[in-house]
Amino acid sequence: MATTLAGNPVDTFPTDSAMVEGSTTEKPVTDDATLLEKTQKAMKQGEFYFADANLPYDKFMWTLYSKDPEHWIPIHTVASFKRMREYSSLGVEGLANALRLSEVLEVDETGTKVGRTTEPQEPKNQFERSVYAKGFGDEDPTLQSRLEEFFSQYGAIGAVRMRRAEKKKFKNSVFAEFIDFSSVEKFLKADPKPTWEGNELLIMTKEDYCEMKIKEKGLTGKSANHRRDMISAKKFDAFKEMAKAKASPQKPSEGEEKKDVFLEFLGQKILITQDEEGNGVIDEKDIPFVRGVTLKFDGCGGDVAWAEIKDPIKAKFDGKAPYIKYARGENSGLVGFYKPLSEEEIEYIKTTIKTINKNTVTWTLPSEEEEKQFEIERAQAAARHAFSQGSKDSGRGRSGRGSSRGRGGGRGGRGGRGGRGGRGGGKSNGGNRNAEAKDTPAGEEGVGEKRKRAVEPDGGPDVDIRGNVAPPTIQSAKKAKTTEGAAS
Repeated sequence: MATTLAGNPVDTFPTDSAMVEGSTTEKPVTDDATLLEKTQKAMKQGEFYFADANLPYDKFMWTLYSKDPEHWIPIHTVASFKRMREYSSLGVEGLANALRLSEVLEVDETGTKVGRTTEPQEPKNQFERSVYAKGFGDEDPTLQSRLEEFFSQYGAIGAVRMRRAEKKKFKNSVFAEFIDFSSVEKFLKADPKPTWEGNELLIMTKEDYCEMKIKEKGLTGKSANHRRDMISAKKFDAFKEMAKAKASPQKPSEGEEKKDVFLEFLGQKILITQDEEGNGVIDEKDIPFVRGVTLKFDGCGGDVAWAEIKDPIKAKFDGKAPYIKYARGENSGLVGFYKPLSEEEIEYIKTTIKTINKNTVTWTLPSEEEEKQFEIERAQAAARHAFSQGSKDSGRGRSGRGSSRGRGGGRGGRGGRGGRGGRGGGKSNGGNRNAEAKDTPAGEEGVGEKRKRAVEPDGGPDVDIRGNVAPPTIQSAKKAKTTEGAAS
């Protein structure tokens, strides 16, 4: 098997490398077969992130790459990526050793940063070197790696991209980009034809797939050309961004700097980082577990009118709205508060909110495990919202807002409330695969629509200086700070 970075296949791993602890030049090796296999796979995944087929088209990766003058990226950040998590047992030092195996990556002297050995080159003929294949099974945690192994038997691959419908459901089809045309021909003319788990795949070039869809939809002229552009276009293209910047150079705003964004949650200040999709995320180990900040209601009869819960609680708790988790059609839900509840406050809720949806409800404390998981969900939803709001405010060029209650944010509910699949607020500015979510007032979802709904974000962004960012990158977040449970 071979892998590539700048377009030419290279041997995946040296077989006679030597491990020298702390060395940044000699190649590490291990005698343990299982550890060696994991190390090699981690190296290969690291190469993919930095490859010409991925780095310039991944907005988050390109932001990290471009903001460092020497184009280093922290290894601990790479380790946090979804497809790197299975190698977490290696630790940062073990991952650094794995990346040292690569002929196309290098690790800095401190062993904490990784970068390319060459400058990124714009790939040529990507569209023509790509194929479409359909007939794969349902998604599981190993599917991406198995797909890459499958296509690699026909030649060196640049990327295998799983195609997804709304809500990110796998469409059982992929676009695979080969490094050279001979591999494309080998795949398409394979005899017997390529199969997956015993079933023959539907295969064709990406161009043929594009023309097939145009014919199916009866498109002609400009509509057909627009469809071709949609299929072949990248959501983010660093080369195009750099060309635009060169054609229309813009002076950065005086004093504009990249900021760290923090979340104030249950009395603790937590750093928000970006995941590989550009969304705000916090480390679970930093999330405090505070017992007694959650109540559970039962007996609502399959629906909830938000005001029945929200208004009495805001009246009692200094105007601070609760965080409500409820899936339409269920008979129970959870309500989160900004502080532990006293016995008097619990009794107030029990006697004040006796019915929901005209049904008598009971209020209880959830189990410790249920409350812990709920607090993690609250914190992550709040982090996504706070990060999104910080990016929005920055994108509008406003400073000193003092609140995350800008347009479309702060009131909670769909999108900006941590609901709708937990995506957080609106359209995130940070990633290359972000979903869109509309901000809708509480209670306006379609009747009978089953969806987890969470009201009122916990906390908001608290921003500190981080450092300057070189274009093209994500815009920095301005100073904005709200505390958990901000009243609407």
